[in-house]
Amino acid sequence: MSPRHILDIASLSGDQVRLILDLAQRPIASLGRPLEGLGAALIFEKPSNRTRHSMEIAVMQLGGHPVYTRGEEVGIDVRETAEDIAAVMAGYHGVLAARVFKHDVVVRMARVSGVPVVNMLSDHSHPLQALADALTMQQTIGDLAGRSVAWSGDWNNVARSLAEICVLLGARFSIATPAGYAPQPAEVRRINGLGSGEFVAGTDPFAVVTGAEAVHTDVWVSMGQEAETARKEQAFAAYKVTASLMERAAPQAKFFHCLPAHRGHEVDADVIDGPASRVIPQAHNRLHSARGALAFIMGVK
Repeated sequence: MSPRHILDIASLSGDQVRLILDLAQRPIASLGRPLEGLGAALIFEKPSNRTRHSMEIAVMQLGGHPVYTRGEEVGIDVRETAEDIAAVMAGYHGVLAARVFKHDVVVRMARVSGVPVVNMLSDHSHPLQALADALTMQQTIGDLAGRSVAWSGDWNNVARSLAEICVLLGARFSIATPAGYAPQPAEVRRINGLGSGEFVAGTDPFAVVTGAEAVHTDVWVSMGQEAETARKEQAFAAYKVTASLMERAAPQAKFFHCLPAHRGHEVDADVIDGPASRVIPQAHNRLHSARGALAFIMGVK
């Protein structure tokens, strides 16, 4: 049997996502110890706070032993090819997980690995974050089918994965970006084909947020894009999530951010630190969603 990988949300079905979210909320003891006696290689080309801590603890909770490895220790495609690294590590571990700059790296690792590969972040996708986002929204606003979810800001890896999971779970996901930063029409069509939800792209943040029950954003400049800071700050100035923008959302709307956040840039402090914010439970759910994802790839039902 081929191993189960989680490289992006689009590779999962709606039923599989719902199973992962269910596993994430079950008592830890009920999941058994599917990683008992097994290692989990956690490879980080990019540094991390939430991803490292949540994955290490999730592996431990399922009986496994996490092995944290910095990118320079393996030198992906410098010291060794991604394929050689994956093929060798699959002989030591029960799970491989990688946080990388280029999405193609995790795809190539999965092609040769005899054990499951998990994408902990790439330039294309952040599936573990999307699972935590969906879990937090379910706990906050209920089942996502028929719900309205909005995003004001950059179309990046986090937004893409969130759009995919919303459509898979039947929600309406709307994004507002400046001209020149929007998802391509072909990508909008691709995501709309994933499930019963809807993905809509626009340029007016106030129109997109109107009536939304969940409002999301992220930093405008992702790690590795620092040279674009000045240009992006100018382009995205009108897309900051402010109290006035939140007033256009549904009366009990909640605010979400994957963190780290830059107060005064993509979101005002009175929003992210205010009563509508759910960013801390959202961050805590990175652990629970990681545990659910690991249990899923190890065959827990």
